[in-house]
Amino acid sequence: MVLLRRVIGDALRARRQGQHRTLREVSSAANVSLGYLSEIERGQKEPSSELLAAICDALGARLSELLREVSDTVALAEQMPNVLVPVQDEPAEPAAVPAAPAAKATNRAVRQVSSDGTVAVSVRQDSPLKATLRTTRVRPAERDRDVVCAA
Repeated sequence: MVLLRRVIGDALRARRQGQHRTLREVSSAANVSLGYLSEIERGQKEPSSELLAAICDALGARLSELLREVSDTVALAEQMPNVLVPVQDEPAEPAAVPAAPAAKATNRAVRQVSSDGTVAVSVRQDSPLKATLRTTRVRPAERDRDVVCAA
């Protein structure tokens, strides 16, 4: 399962780093503590809509642009097989089931490039109910290399 707060955090960090700005600069402009902004970017805290709008404003971005980017990332992940569904363990015989079963980490990694070749999404399945999404903008040279490899 994808954690929306992690995808939002990745999108905010990518925008900030793309502008070559520090956490301190953006936190000051958005009137949010540096530590809290850092936690948001790392996907540890989920910002309110008001706070997200203030951070977008500090980055000179529209909230709708950020949400569209997040939506596109999740949509790409949904197209990947078995990414946004819990991983089902094979059922064990009743006598073999331990008293407190532990979730198995699958550590699957998948990479997919959007149909227009501008965004790549990498997914790592951390556990049956947790997946980590990483999005990157694909540069023209990388796009050409992906096309050559796919042919």
